[in-house]
Amino acid sequence: MTRISGALRSPLTFSVLAGLVIGALFLLGTGADPVSAYEAVVTGALGADGIGSTLTTGTSVLGLALALAIPLRAGLINLGGDGQMVLGGITAAVTGLYSPLPAPLTVTLALLAGMAAGAGYAVLAALCENRLGVPLLVSSLLLSYPAVSLASYLARYPLKEPGSSLPQTRALPDGVALPAFGDSTVTLGLVLVVIAAAAYWFADRRTAVGYEIRMTGLNPRFSAYAGVERRGLTLKLMALSGGLAGLVGAIGVLSFPYRFVDGSLTAPGYTWTGLTAALLAAAAPLGTVVAAFFFAVLQVGGLAMERTTEVPRELTQVLQAIVIVFLAARLRFPGRLFPSRPFGRRARESEAV
Repeated sequence: MTRISGALRSPLTFSVLAGLVIGALFLLGTGADPVSAYEAVVTGALGADGIGSTLTTGTSVLGLALALAIPLRAGLINLGGDGQMVLGGITAAVTGLYSPLPAPLTVTLALLAGMAAGAGYAVLAALCENRLGVPLLVSSLLLSYPAVSLASYLARYPLKEPGSSLPQTRALPDGVALPAFGDSTVTLGLVLVVIAAAAYWFADRRTAVGYEIRMTGLNPRFSAYAGVERRGLTLKLMALSGGLAGLVGAIGVLSFPYRFVDGSLTAPGYTWTGLTAALLAAAAPLGTVVAAFFFAVLQVGGLAMERTTEVPRELTQVLQAIVIVFLAARLRFPGRLFPSRPFGRRARESEAV
């Protein structure tokens, strides 16, 4: 009962419930039925026709959420997910197109190349902070633009598919693709992302490095006094973050439609959805997984809700924003919303004891 009470009183639970309640009020104000709308979201995302799309979307959302949660755990904000992901995707496409190795080895090489490209580009942002004094938040964000522009140029000109009106590269050779589960669009990429989440949990909870990262995020001055070298930690965490983002980009290229399409990785907003999930979970491993799946359900279910109830799918984006706002308010004013101490004489007695 104590654990259940603590879960119900947690900032995360409160924020999600508050978002659902206010979303229902919005629906009532527009004349829609909240029960039917939410039912359409759940059915469309978790039903037999939608679970595949949810898992496919969740692969990218969870991958970016983990990539951004790793540095965020230490108080570092990486806003360059788009650039690192796109650079990993275009690198995987080039590797898949020109590798002379057999198809299975080419797929492995493309994944590793995409991770290396994303990691190297993220390290460049870390060096800008360590060597030049440019804040990581600024350097990582600004470095995304040249990476996205370079990938767009390659897809539109040197690597463009002949005769196609779309800005996309040539299709990867036969067999150069991640294995899919049955006839769905869910690929082995989901397993790779889940393994990354398990590794993050293990490192966070069972290793000294994870403890140093958590302490740095909670109190940087204390961790520095204890001997944690912040510059080196920044380089390592950004390399891991960029490597995961590059892996997501490579997975997107090695899955349907098996090529790099300009804008296909950035248009869905995986980076910002992933950052929202990481913030919602305070970068905790298990919480990040749950939050990422929650937002993937909202994205896919929002489309189904729009088709069946004519409620705009933008409502799901409103729900995401409301959840974050209430989470910030709950963390900023915890005592006003849910007092954790007794009042009156009992309060004075407990404080005296």
